[in-house]
Amino acid sequence: MEKIGRLFINLQQVQQVPQMLKEAAPSLPCTMREGEVPCYLRERYIHTGYRQMHQGWRYYFLSLFQRHNETVNVWSHLLSTLVVLMKLSQLAETVDFVGDVHAWPLLILLLSSLAYMMCSTLAHLLSAKSEFCHYAFFFLDYVGVALYQYGSALVHFYYAIEGSWHSLLQGMFMPCAAFLSWFSCLACCYSKYWSHNLPYWHRKVVQVVPSGLAYAWDISPVVHRIFSCHPCSQDPAVFFHVGQVAFFLSSAFFFTQPLPQKWFPGRCDVLGQGHQLFHVLLALCTLSQIEASRLDYLGRRPLYQRLHGDAAALHFSLLFVFTGAVSALTAVVMSGKVRSSLDHRDKLK
Repeated sequence: MEKIGRLFINLQQVQQVPQMLKEAAPSLPCTMREGEVPCYLRERYIHTGYRQMHQGWRYYFLSLFQRHNETVNVWSHLLSTLVVLMKLSQLAETVDFVGDVHAWPLLILLLSSLAYMMCSTLAHLLSAKSEFCHYAFFFLDYVGVALYQYGSALVHFYYAIEGSWHSLLQGMFMPCAAFLSWFSCLACCYSKYWSHNLPYWHRKVVQVVPSGLAYAWDISPVVHRIFSCHPCSQDPAVFFHVGQVAFFLSSAFFFTQPLPQKWFPGRCDVLGQGHQLFHVLLALCTLSQIEASRLDYLGRRPLYQRLHGDAAALHFSLLFVFTGAVSALTAVVMSGKVRSSLDHRDKLK
């Protein structure tokens, strides 16, 4: 009877667990329809699943576990961040990222990949708190993208480039890549800042054209190598380079086109949005790129040592820091303009 009594008490305690969890993490407010949120939060063909504004920070962090129209966007890059962290941990066991200067470009690629994924996660998770937060966090997202663009250009120029292409662009490739990375960040911030005054196609052109120019420049060593290798089957890295190009072009399509939600308005509010597909494809592009760069780092050492020497990696690393600092400063300045605009609007009320 004593054992039965103890079992009964334990069962009662188990029944209290759901109530204890509910008290520790209370249910979040319901999501809203597009007509209940400001226009800058609305996405075309997405009718429901918008989170409430002006809640505490706890609400938005807990919304990570809520069903809304940004859930997949947050989790796709959050999980990708964990995968890249695991990849970094694995590589750190065999690669001397501190003592081997020729490993620094690979480390910069990994760090810049983490930067854009984490910035994207924060932007999609926290941008609904207020109008200022909406702009500020997406400006941060564009800084992460600029860092990733530079990191991509660096590994392509350092590891993937052929000698003939290097001789043509050696003095200008990385400075141009740094400028285009910053310029794409500026263009995206400008497009976001004026998004309420610009047509949809105008915003996309302002975003896509500078980023497209940056990508065309950054990927040129890889494209040249793909078309010049004979036979490519003997170079395992080329397979992953082809994969990263295919994944990126596919992701760019879904970034520029509101598909499939345009075909099924209101039915892709939580799952199936084109931006979600863009996130997944871009993550696959990044993972293919990391693997290709790892193989190039291991298999092409005599070539890139001869092309770059021992000092170039330090110069390119400093340029990476400078590009990140200038891009971050651009985001801060644009955030200040948003704050001033909001304060001026409040005074007129």
